[in-house]
Amino acid sequence: MSRIGKKPVAIPAKVTVTIDGQKITAKGPKGERSLDVHPRISVSREDGNLVVARGTDEREDRALHGLTRALLSNLIVGVNDGFTKSLTVNGVGYNGLMDGTTLVLKLGYSHDIRVQPMEGISFAVRRENPTVFHISVSGVDKQVVGEQAAQIRKWRPPEPYLGKGVRYSDEVIRRKAGKSGK
Repeated sequence: MSRIGKKPVAIPAKVTVTIDGQKITAKGPKGERSLDVHPRISVSREDGNLVVARGTDEREDRALHGLTRALLSNLIVGVNDGFTKSLTVNGVGYNGLMDGTTLVLKLGYSHDIRVQPMEGISFAVRRENPTVFHISVSGVDKQVVGEQAAQIRKWRPPEPYLGKGVRYSDEVIRRKAGKSGK
């Protein structure tokens, strides 16, 4: 049996979960989300937890078992606490600021980069010093938060010689040695 799939998903006190056939809806302090479960997987409520079960031991069902449990867990954590991805921007002349809900980045190009937030996403910008600032991407859906952060990082990926660029805050950049004079 799937080690991940057999773990029950705890439902916090502030979250209400509705099971309507194969559609699971969770409502919490951060918002409301729903998940359509595959027909070969069943979800039931037992003792304040959600329990995921599969019908057979076929390879596809075993894969769907763990996947469904992980998606349900992310659904409940998202509506209860939300998800945040932090980006660090390092470089002389790089700048980021908010224009309403739009993130405006100056990353060494001849033009400003205007990033419109996806649905349910919010940005926050915090400057650490003149050459470093941090961007927080927050939202209810883990997948959308990660996708938005990846789109921002794509504009100026970190380079290995000086470490300039946009990177995830927990990302480690392996630095290369520069030219060696003989």
